[in-house]
Amino acid sequence: QKEDVVVTLLPAGHCPGSVMFLFEGENGTVLYTGDFRLAKGEAARMQLLHSGTRVKDIQSVYLDTTFCDPKFYHIPSREECLNGILELVRSWTSLSHNHVVWLNCKAAYGYEYLFINLSEELGIKVHMNKLDMFRNMPEILCHVTTDQHTQIHACRHPRDDDCFRGNRLPCGMTCLNGTPLHIISIKPSTMWFGERKK
Repeated sequence: QKEDVVVTLLPAGHCPGSVMFLFEGENGTVLYTGDFRLAKGEAARMQLLHSGTRVKDIQSVYLDTTFCDPKFYHIPSREECLNGILELVRSWTSLSHNHVVWLNCKAAYGYEYLFINLSEELGIKVHMNKLDMFRNMPEILCHVTTDQHTQIHACRHPRDDDCFRGNRLPCGMTCLNGTPLHIISIKPSTMWFGERKK
């Protein structure tokens, strides 16, 4: 027996292009979240989860359970995390041009919010090894650079660790005048937040 099903893609907020699937058919409505990151109240504001003035009746939710653990009971909001990182980066980079920050990002995507806000607030572009992964995201291109001579880095580890022998930045950047760099590493990770509560 055939059944028409309406599939609606909703923003998941995890990384660019991430979506949740809302399936609506004769046998009910199902929401599949996948890996999502929504702030409190954000789902309630999604128009596609409403029918007129009412919230759609969802019979089943298939929820990504990565953080369904008591140690993740309170995860700071994206804004709280950004403010903490901004304060640290601002105070560090203001010490001298030789004070640089390495954002130790383990994935290729999902940090765009951080890069854009750091660049806008501090007026410093974020160094990346390559920009081609952002070519279809013009809103971020003015906030990132391949020029190593910037104070914020999100460059990735090379396969070969040779550059770490004389320098702790993956891109191998050194100061133009030969003075040593002062580097702090920030690891933006929700997993770390849960692991420290073990």
